[in-house]
This record gives sequence, C-alpha cells and structure tokens, in this order.
Amino acid sequence: MSASFETSFAAVPATVTDPDRDCPRCPRLVEFRQLHRGREPEWFNAPVPSFLPCGGAKEARLLIVGLAPGLRGANKSGRPFTGDYAGDLLYETLDAYGFSRGTFKARPDDGLELVGAAITNAVRCVPPENKPTGPEVKACCPFLINTLASMTNLTAILVLGRVAHETVLTTLEKRRASYPFSHGRVHDLGHYTLFNSYHCSRYNTNTGRLTPQMFRDVFDKIAAHLG
Repeated sequence: MSASFETSFAAVPATVTDPDRDCPRCPRLVEFRQLHRGREPEWFNAPVPSFLPCGGAKEARLLIVGLAPGLRGANKSGRPFTGDYAGDLLYETLDAYGFSRGTFKARPDDGLELVGAAITNAVRCVPPENKPTGPEVKACCPFLINTLASMTNLTAILVLGRVAHETVLTTLEKRRASYPFSHGRVHDLGHYTLFNSYHCSRYNTNTGRLTPQMFRDVFDKIAAHLG
C-alpha cells in the first residue's frame, strides 16, 4: 500500500458525514475529478453528499446505499441518482411508496423532497468506468459510519448491488459470509434490517435482471418492516 493511501485511511471527525469538495483521500479519484473539472467546468465534479429527508438526518428511517456517483449523473448534478437512467426507477418507486414529495425531473433544482428516506453512495466520488477499487471503498467507509450514526431513527437499509451490500457489512463490522447477497433477501443485523436489491442501472433493467416489479417487491418488504 502506498504512503498516500495509508494517510487516506485516517479517521474523520465523528460529525463529518460527507467529504469536502476537495477530499484528497483517494489519489486516483482526485485525478479523475480534476480531469473532468477541466473538461466540464459547469458540472458538480466533487464528492456527492447524501440526499437527506426534508427534516434532516434524524428523520430517515430508510437509507438507500448505492455504489458510486455516475459520471454524467450524480457527478454532474451533485445529487445521488440524479441525471442518469438509474434514478428514473429509483425515484419513481420512492414516490409510489410515499418516500418522496414533488416531481422528479432529474435535476437537483426540481424541488423533490425525500420523506423518511435518505440516499447515499458507498463511494462518494465518481470512479473511472464506474468501478471503485477496494482501497477506495475502504477510504470512504468513515463517511458511511458517520452517516449511519447521524440517523438516529434509522432501522432499514436498502443496498443496491453486491459492492454496496459488502461495504455496509464491513462498515457495521459484520462477517460477509454470514449475510450473502441475493436480490430480495432480507438480513437481520440487529439494530438494522438489511434489504438486498440488484442495482437499478440501465444494464440491469434493459437485460431484465431487474424489473420494476422485482424492485417493488423489495419495497413491499421495506414498507411492511417500517409499518
């Protein structure tokens, strides 16, 4: 491991839930960020903060965890799952189950509010080819730890894809082998209940790996859990 990454794994203050705009923790992601700041200066091009419910972190009963911002989605807009295809199914489903208020128009100024739910990513910066490395996932874990701690009424976590699933387990110091990932599976983690879903990416929905009904089936379980 390089000296730069050894430094990047340092803890962050317990009150810090989102990296600052020029977070230096992952050298490869910093380089990629700077590249696109030069190419697209009007884009957000920074670590994407969590999207919180209108009452703040304490109002979140459900936290949705994705992998990382999309280059032309959240990295461009500055809001999770906003600006690319993956957000269409996610926000449509959140609206259907009463977790949002307003109309999703795929831009951060559309006035959409979350109700009782929050959205974040395991890795807050856009990675090349949408593939963060293991060290980059690890470097971002302190922010997820602090995010979870800030959500005092949180009981349900929905992970979108295997990497997000494994990151949450690592963050909560749970043994991965004891909680295998599969779509629709539900894991009792004690204080939290963990819900598994395939990622709502264009590839997964276009290939039929994830259908809208399959996604709603997961939300049925979440709604039943939350009462």
